Amino acid sequence: KAIVFVFQELRDDMPSILADVFCILDIETGCLEEKHKRDHFTQLVGACLICVPDGMLKERLDPETLESLGLIKQAQQFNQKIVKIKTKLFYKQQKFNLLREENEGYAKLIAELGQDLMGNLTSHLVLENIKSLIGCFNLDPNRVLDIILEVYECRSEHDEFFIPLIKSYMCEHQTLCHMLGFKFKFHQEPNGETPSSLYHIAAALLQHNLIALEDLYVHLLPLDSSIVEEHKREILEAKQIARKLTMVLVPSEKTEDKEKEKEKEEEKNEKPPDNQKLGLLEALLRIGDWQHAQSIMDQMPAFYATSHKAIAIALCQLLHLIVEPLYRRAAVPKGAKGGLMTPLRNKQALRPAESFDDLSRGVFAMLCYLGPHMSHDPILFAKVVRLGKSFMKEYQNESRQDTKDKMDSLLSCFLSTADQVLLPSLSLMECNACMSEELWGFFKLFPYQHRYRLYGQWKNETYGNHPLLVKIKAQTVDRAKYIMKRLTKENVKPSGRQIGKLSHSNPTILFDYILSQIQWYDNLISPVVDSLKYLTSLNYDVLAYCIIEALANPEKEKMKHDDTTISSWLQSLASLCGAVFRKYPIELAGLLQYVTNQLKAGKSFDLLILKEVVQKMAGIEITDEMTVEQLEAMTGGEQLKAEGGYFGQIRNTKKSSQRLKDALLDHELALPLCLLMAQQRNGVVFSEGGEKHLKLVGKLYDQCHDTLVQFGGFLASNLSTEDYIKRVPSVDVLCNQFHTPHDAAFFLSRPMYAHQILSKYDELKKAEKGSRQQQKVHKYIAACEQIMAPVHEAVVSLHLPRVWDDLRPQFYATFWSLTMYDLAVPHNAYDREVNKLKIQIKAIDENTEMPLNKKKKEKERCTALQDKLQEEEKKQLEHVQRVLHRLKLEKDNWLLAKSTKNETITKFLQLCIFPRCVFSAIDAVYCARFVELVHQQKTPNFCTLLCYDRVFSDIIYTVASCTENESRRYGRFLCCMLETVTRWHSDRAIYEKECGNYPGFLTIFRASGFDGGNKADQLDYENFRHVVHKWHYKLTKASVHCLETGEYTHIRNILIVLTKILPWYPKVLNLGQALECRVHKICQEEKEKRPDLYALAMGYSGQLKGRKVHMVPENEFHHKEQPVRSATPGTLQNGPGNTGKPAAAASAGKAEEGAVEDSGSKEKEDKEKTTKEKKEKKDKNPGSTPEAKAGGKDKQKEEKPTDSKEKTPKADKDKRKDDKKEEKSKIDGKSAEKEWSKERDLSNDSKTKEGSKVEKNAGAGSMKSLVPRSEGVENQTKRFKHPTHQLNGNCRPSVMRNHFLHTFTNALVFQESRHDKEKSEKKRDSTGAKEEKKQYPLMP
Repeated sequence: KAIVFVFQELRDDMPSILADVFCILDIETGCLEEKHKRDHFTQLVGACLICVPDGMLKERLDPETLESLGLIKQAQQFNQKIVKIKTKLFYKQQKFNLLREENEGYAKLIAELGQDLMGNLTSHLVLENIKSLIGCFNLDPNRVLDIILEVYECRSEHDEFFIPLIKSYMCEHQTLCHMLGFKFKFHQEPNGETPSSLYHIAAALLQHNLIALEDLYVHLLPLDSSIVEEHKREILEAKQIARKLTMVLVPSEKTEDKEKEKEKEEEKNEKPPDNQKLGLLEALLRIGDWQHAQSIMDQMPAFYATSHKAIAIALCQLLHLIVEPLYRRAAVPKGAKGGLMTPLRNKQALRPAESFDDLSRGVFAMLCYLGPHMSHDPILFAKVVRLGKSFMKEYQNESRQDTKDKMDSLLSCFLSTADQVLLPSLSLMECNACMSEELWGFFKLFPYQHRYRLYGQWKNETYGNHPLLVKIKAQTVDRAKYIMKRLTKENVKPSGRQIGKLSHSNPTILFDYILSQIQWYDNLISPVVDSLKYLTSLNYDVLAYCIIEALANPEKEKMKHDDTTISSWLQSLASLCGAVFRKYPIELAGLLQYVTNQLKAGKSFDLLILKEVVQKMAGIEITDEMTVEQLEAMTGGEQLKAEGGYFGQIRNTKKSSQRLKDALLDHELALPLCLLMAQQRNGVVFSEGGEKHLKLVGKLYDQCHDTLVQFGGFLASNLSTEDYIKRVPSVDVLCNQFHTPHDAAFFLSRPMYAHQILSKYDELKKAEKGSRQQQKVHKYIAACEQIMAPVHEAVVSLHLPRVWDDLRPQFYATFWSLTMYDLAVPHNAYDREVNKLKIQIKAIDENTEMPLNKKKKEKERCTALQDKLQEEEKKQLEHVQRVLHRLKLEKDNWLLAKSTKNETITKFLQLCIFPRCVFSAIDAVYCARFVELVHQQKTPNFCTLLCYDRVFSDIIYTVASCTENESRRYGRFLCCMLETVTRWHSDRAIYEKECGNYPGFLTIFRASGFDGGNKADQLDYENFRHVVHKWHYKLTKASVHCLETGEYTHIRNILIVLTKILPWYPKVLNLGQALECRVHKICQEEKEKRPDLYALAMGYSGQLKGRKVHMVPENEFHHKEQPVRSATPGTLQNGPGNTGKPAAAASAGKAEEGAVEDSGSKEKEDKEKTTKEKKEKKDKNPGSTPEAKAGGKDKQKEEKPTDSKEKTPKADKDKRKDDKKEEKSKIDGKSAEKEWSKERDLSNDSKTKEGSKVEKNAGAGSMKSLVPRSEGVENQTKRFKHPTHQLNGNCRPSVMRNHFLHTFTNALVFQESRHDKEKSEKKRDSTGAKEEKKQYPLMP
């Protein structure tokens, strides 16, 4: 009892809880077999009878348990009593039957409910009358409620009357719900149709919470499981349709499929069973009850409900009403009126949106449920798009960051709406260009990253989420195939219209197919580009995305299967990019960023795209196959370049180049692209090209380099001075911080210097108006000094301090900062283009078919262009005169030559000429002309002879280390150098005028410098001809060596170089014959193995045969017999009047080494005389040079009267054998490095032997080390022999090793090491070894 009392104190409802517990225990113990547990339960319940009422236990316990407790007498009787009571309550009809009810009461009830409700009648008054009728006529209350619902159904527009009436009349929600359920079930017959009024009253009752949705939902058909099955079936059917459209069917299968489709259509035409759930959903949306509508839609598969047009339209109508106030306030375009919409009178409906924040209350959710089916209401589509546009403008104009952060959630909602609603809806709209343009007005406010992500979702995911879109995708592909099969150049216009119509709705699918076709068939590019003119702005943007996605496809290999060339699909897409982006106003940012990202990742394949885009959009063409006329035009101004510098004159590039420039500047991509390309050149070789074929690596390097040159040219010609200077850092920053190669750094900085100098010059001119020409030149020089002074300081950090012992930073900066535009005016090119325009004007005048207006316009255009060219020529002429005057003043301080002339030339070639001559075709010409200019300016300490000798003497390593395009440029450089040399060689008068009194042709150097009047110190004309012949021989020897290596790169490059220098080499008949035979052998060997080498060799061979008529015998090229001179020691001593001629003779004799043949007895006699003469010279003139000694030997040789013009066949044959053995022993089975090592060792041996016999002079000693010599040694008198002999083995091994790190040092090292070998061999010969006479490479 105490426990029970405690229980009662705990809770008031304790008896009920205990009764529930006993009920559960009763069920559990009744199932047990152990009787004692049942007994224990009975005792427990009996003990608790004092706290649990009997009635409560009788409600919840089994009759048998109650009987055992003694609460009832018999369980059976108790059960019978329960059945009777239930029957009486639920099944026995009340006494309110028709006999007792009076019909008059129902008639009055109907009359009461059907009266006019417009007056002062209220639901309260009517309810009182109804109560009176029920009481007076004994009416059944449930039947009265049913009649009220029936009348409400007939008068469903009077919600405000019937809802309060029903709410006041009834108290049980379940009763009302059962009545409605009974009404719905009545219409669930096979052909039954539920009236819309019933849906309306059910929706109204739900909205006012008079019934619960879950109670009514169970009365509706069809079942949810049936709906899910139907949805799955729709998806399956859509996929089958899509599969059939992509399959190729034979005619018999097509007819069978058509019959099946007809049967299915007939089945569909049969009336489907009524979907009461969707009907109720539509009614809920009509009255604005979004909460209950959302609950019903959640019970169904995604977008199943809105896939029914009635539901979609109802939801669209609701959205109209909600967004109307905000749309009117913020998004109506100027000039648009639009019809006002009547808001819902229902107070329970969602409130209309007044601000953008209100949209998040339910509008975005509704839009997401609507999905692609907004296509049913284009007006709502336009409203939502305009709201988004208005929001984006507010977002972009918002300056406060906290407010902007709050708006970010709304921004993400608009992006989701665009992804899930707007784009899918556009796919279902048939050819609606206006909606596409409207949507672009919204999308263009997003950055391209957001837009491209939306397009990616649209293309790759959206079409798989909806059965309708699956069908649409298949139909679009099918239609695209139909159009593309028939697209040609002739039917571009009609096909373009069809493509335009198809693209308005489904651009991603259409472009994906078109791009796939272009990747296979590149001849489609031109007609496709022309047919895209009917696209909308949105479609163009989607096209850009599709192109980038196609380029980035990871499943596509960017190399062909042979791994030596770039895949054709990538080349086709690159060509398409250039054409499309030039012709149509497509945003370039995404494509440029893609290329930048690929470069960041160390991939250079996609530079092909940038190259095409710049070429097509800016009209800047990069090719090494320029004609001489084009190259000449490229040295002029911008107008001349555009008219005569390119193969295809690309006109009207002003707008497209402006778009490209704006894209680069707006997204800050100009400098990053330049730096990445400059860095990627080495990356191609050392990082990217690790496992790639050498041929492909060379092509990628060339592509990277060419694109850099092209892109840098575009920036220089299109960016304003301020933009360029602001973006390009100084040259030392480029090299030291960004690790840009020096040639690329100066290439980027060069336009900046030119801009700054001109700006400063204009500023100085304006400060003092009316100044004379001479004063203008001084102002220009002052401007140059001000601008270039910081550059001179900056370049010092680029190289080691010892470099500046020979080259002044001023000279280095001047060389790298100037261009061909600064050195010479291409008068011929200007005249050529002006004459072309005059011919055009004449042709226009003579054309009688051309309309007068067009004639006038064309003539005006040609005349204006002619004036521009003439003005440009005049401007360039003035500029060149100023530059040459500046160089004339600077030249005395260019070269210090603290070490030797040889070392000065080495540094000049290594740091200036070689890096720049392979940078571009224009730079190749510039380098040759600059060398000539330095010579013409009579620059102190510059030896022209030595410079040309170092360039021509051995080109093997230089050629071998070039890529294909670099070979062309190097060949062009050699061609220009040979052109100059050939001009001097051709005429004594020209030689005397341009070289006779110039310090570059001195053969003796004195500490006092060049006095300009000592003719004996100069190399005379005939000896110069000997030197030129030696250079031709050296070129032949190097060429044959490269052709005989069998290496692909060597053969290809030397053939390219030989083709380039063909106008000036070979000029000697026997050298040409040797080359011809070797090239013929290459043609035979490579015909089947390497077709590209065969094509090159055949091309060169044909051109070489055509040049045979211009070749001359050796004795006409130079006089082989030298004039006899005294061999007395006195003639070889240093002196003011007698030193030049012997030295010249010595150099000439050395040049002919290997070309003179003597008998064995004569050779011995020559050796004895030479040894004797050397001893005398050593005694007479201890300070004389080894070169003079060698000259004496050669001179004695020349005094022997030998007939070297005609060689006997036998001797010729023997010489050929000897020479072949020599060449074979050098090449066969050895790498270049081994050969170099061997030659270096021989050089060291020869120097060791020679050291004991000959006293080293200042000139020779200084070449043993690149470290500057002391002043005492430098001030000694130095004698200069023929330039070849300055190349004897005097470079340290460290320099040799470094040549592998710098490409062009190879040539210098190879030259010197080979001369070392020659010298050591000569030394062995003089000590009694059998002499192997050198000879030109002979015909096999």
